[in-house]
Amino acid sequence: MTSLLLFGASEGGLFDFDATLPLMAAQVVLLTYILNALFFKPVGRVVEEREDYVLTSQTEAKQKLAEVEKLETDLRNQLKEARKSAQKVITEAEEDSDRLYKEALALANSEANASKENARREIDSQRESALNELKSDADKLGDLIVQRLLAAK
Repeated sequence: MTSLLLFGASEGGLFDFDATLPLMAAQVVLLTYILNALFFKPVGRVVEEREDYVLTSQTEAKQKLAEVEKLETDLRNQLKEARKSAQKVITEAEEDSDRLYKEALALANSEANASKENARREIDSQRESALNELKSDADKLGDLIVQRLLAAK
């Protein structure tokens, strides 16, 4: 209280407009300057740095997302092309397999037919030789019978 009296303050009513008002104003200005210099500017700087970091991170994330989407599109196109080429290879393999199967079947049929024809020819030749042999035996037997009949008379 004595310090206030030195500046011309008097004790009194609710609203005393003496030296305390400028002193309080000076204290508020000084406190504001000190708080601004010590706390608000560093905190504001940190907040601005964080905002810049967040904005930079968002921009980089958007760029990376765009790159990822582009890569995803490219990979999907490559996958489609790979599927098409794989399907084409499968179709060609199936066609080759069918062609080879038909060729093998035709070859087996022709070999079977050739074998059957050879067997038929062999059977025909054996039958012919058997018939010729049977005919010559029948002729010999007929001659023998005729000779015995003539010799018995």
